[in-house]
Amino acid sequence: MPAVAVVILNWNGLNYLKRFLPSVIEHTNPELADIYIADNGSTDDSLVWLRRSYPGVKIIELDRNWGFAEGYNRSLKQISSEYYLLLNSDVEVTPHWLEPLLEVMESDASIAACMPKIKSVQERSLFEYAGAAGGFIDQYGYPFCRGRVFYHIEPDNGQYDDNIGIFWASGACFMVRPELYFTSGGLDPFFFAHMEEIDLCWRLKNHGFRIMFVHHSEVFHLGGGTLPKKNHRKTYLNFRNNLILLIKNLPKCKVLQTIAARIILDFVAAAFFMIKLDPMESFAVLKAYASVLTHLRKIFHLRKETIKKASPQHHYETYPGSIVWQFYIKNKREFSQLKYKSRFVYKP
Repeated sequence: MPAVAVVILNWNGLNYLKRFLPSVIEHTNPELADIYIADNGSTDDSLVWLRRSYPGVKIIELDRNWGFAEGYNRSLKQISSEYYLLLNSDVEVTPHWLEPLLEVMESDASIAACMPKIKSVQERSLFEYAGAAGGFIDQYGYPFCRGRVFYHIEPDNGQYDDNIGIFWASGACFMVRPELYFTSGGLDPFFFAHMEEIDLCWRLKNHGFRIMFVHHSEVFHLGGGTLPKKNHRKTYLNFRNNLILLIKNLPKCKVLQTIAARIILDFVAAAFFMIKLDPMESFAVLKAYASVLTHLRKIFHLRKETIKKASPQHHYETYPGSIVWQFYIKNKREFSQLKYKSRFVYKP
C-alpha cells in the first residue's frame, strides 16, 4: 500500500480540478501515494468529469458541504494510510514534490507535520501568502511567514532554503501523521475558515511534537479562492479566530496578559480603520469580539480539552517580540530582518 494519501477537498471546484489536478497526477509517484478527491456535496459536474477523465483517482463522497475542517475530518476517517497530505484544489505541484516531505517525516518520529515551499501561481518568483516558507506567530498571537509578513510578500531568492522547525504549516499543502491528527482532535470546525491549521499545529506542539518546513519540495498556490484579501468577512474571521486560537492554546501563565494586550492592540486597529474612513472594517473587529463573548463557554470548553492533553514540555517556535511593532513602527517588512532563528534545523 502506498505510504501517503494525497487528499484534495472539493466543493463545486470543477475549474480548479481541470486546471490543477493534472500536475498532481503527473508528478505524484503512484508507488508512494494514492490520490483522493474528497467531495463536499458538489452540485456541479466535478465528479462526472473526474470519473470520465481520471478513473484511477479515488473518490470520497460526502452528503453535503461540511466546510474545510469538518469536510477533511469526515473524509480522513475513511482513509487508511501511513501519512495524510491535505492539498488544496488550487495547488500546482512540481516534479518530485512529494519525496522530500516523506523523507523528512520518516527521519524523525517527533515531527508531526510538515509543509513545502509555497509560491504564487500568478507571480511565480514570489512566495504565496498562505504559508510561503513556513509559518510563525509572535508573542501576541499575530501569525506571519518567512517570505510574507502581513501583506508584504517577498520574492524567492533562496534566502529561506533550509529545513527548519516552524510554528505552523499551511493548510494549502500539509503532510501529517494520521494517528497524531486524530489524537490531537483534527481540524476544529468552530473556526469555520482561517487559522484552523494554526490551531491544529499549536495543539500538535502542545503534545510535544515538531512542525517542519521542507525547502526541497515546492508547490504553486493560486490562493484567495474563498475570500479576497480586502473583505470585511475575512477581517471578522481573522480577529475572531485569532482570539479563539489564543484562548484555546496559551498556557495558564500567559493567557490573561496576552489577551489583555490583544484587546488593546485590536481596538487600536479598529480606531485606525475608522480614521481611514472604513467603518465596516471597524465594525468587523467589534463583531469578532461580540462573537467571542457570545461563545465564551464553548471556547473555554475547547481550551479545557486542549490544555488537558498538553505535554509539560512544549516545542515553541514563537517570535518573542511584536510583529506589529517591527512591521509598522520599525519598518521591517521581511522575515530575515527580524534576526530570529529557529531552534530546530534539520539537515538530511
